Amino acid sequence: MKILIQNGRLLDPASGLDATGDLAIASGRIVGLGQVGEFSADRTIDATGLVVAPGLVDLAARLREPGHEHEGMLESELAAAAAGGVTSLVCPPDTDPTLDEPGLVEMLKFRARKLSRCRLFPLGALTRGLAGETLTEMAELTEAGCVGFSHATVPIRNTLTMQRAMQYAASFGYALWLSPRDPWLSGGVAASGAVATRLGLSGEPVAAETIALHTIFELMRVTGARIHLCRISSAAGVELIRQAKKEGLPVTADVSINSLHLSDVDIGYFNPAMRLQPPLRQQRDREALRQGLLDGTIDALVSDHNPVTSDEKHLPFAEATPGATGLELLLSLALRWGQDLGLSLGKSLDVITARPVKVLGSALGSLSASAGRLVVGGVGDVCVFDAGASGAVTPERLVSQGKHTPFAFDITGFELPGQVRFTLVAGQVAFESLLTESA
Repeated sequence: MKILIQNGRLLDPASGLDATGDLAIASGRIVGLGQVGEFSADRTIDATGLVVAPGLVDLAARLREPGHEHEGMLESELAAAAAGGVTSLVCPPDTDPTLDEPGLVEMLKFRARKLSRCRLFPLGALTRGLAGETLTEMAELTEAGCVGFSHATVPIRNTLTMQRAMQYAASFGYALWLSPRDPWLSGGVAASGAVATRLGLSGEPVAAETIALHTIFELMRVTGARIHLCRISSAAGVELIRQAKKEGLPVTADVSINSLHLSDVDIGYFNPAMRLQPPLRQQRDREALRQGLLDGTIDALVSDHNPVTSDEKHLPFAEATPGATGLELLLSLALRWGQDLGLSLGKSLDVITARPVKVLGSALGSLSASAGRLVVGGVGDVCVFDAGASGAVTPERLVSQGKHTPFAFDITGFELPGQVRFTLVAGQVAFESLLTESA
């Protein structure tokens, strides 16, 4: 299908493009940008007053299939991604069964392609069954489509296993995606501090993150492995990553929308919507995370999409399942971060478009040169949104099967900026808002 998007604000953070013009797509590729000229379109979209940006790239989204279909189906969660303007996402391996066999990875990618809602890039399990003992066949999993290897949120207790995994990965150029959590200090339901003490909740100290980071960095120095750090949550963690980058270690990192905007005081009176992993830390940590994302110490903002059922959330705080829906909020919360810091729209979008693509690098294959960008000849993944619109987050609005988010209107009392009007994946309309009109 040939699609022409007319009169939109073309915004490409990677190149600095910010101008009003048209965008033409044919055969899944961008064939015209700016002044398109003669183009016979099968469909024309009027984007007057709207922003035409690259499709968003989310490095952390649990889709809950296979194994947890009661919490989320592949179809519903990829539809949620499209509704949020996300055209590419990375999913962790902690499904049931675990993504430790090539056949499981191939099946997941095949189902995602059939749905045509979003590009799916799985992470393979680092060890069999995420048990932390036997390494998986990384070469076979890579051939099946894995872009890296992870232990999800399960700490690796055996340091020798982690060292061997890094040695193997470094030998073949694979990236490891690790959540820095010390296995002995982690497990608290809230961040250690005055709030957790006052509420009588078990605490998880900052040292649970920093000790794990020290271990990872020491092993990186020995092995030369490339590491992506998932969901940094503390000011001390940000500073350690800053030092590691100055040293030249091949490390990248991300932060969740939850840690970027919330702190432990938002737990309030045991609000289970705030039961998250990693736990919400103090306001000074939140401010350090915001600055770290701004100065590039932290490379990307992620939704940390983790849908859970009402039965799992409507429990006492310590018993509630950690997690929240986030795919449909990634754009809005990136924009709100930018507004709070007085950033340009391009700077706000950079952390959910071009910068996540740099984290993935060559693992994207032929997409690595154009994903997260608007460029002639590049892939036709596009997000068209209204930057001036705002809306309240309510369960009814969410497409995801998971309806729980700490940013719900009845919790925060505020509306979020930015509303997606169209999402295009490979030149096909994957989502269209009912509020839009097109020819």
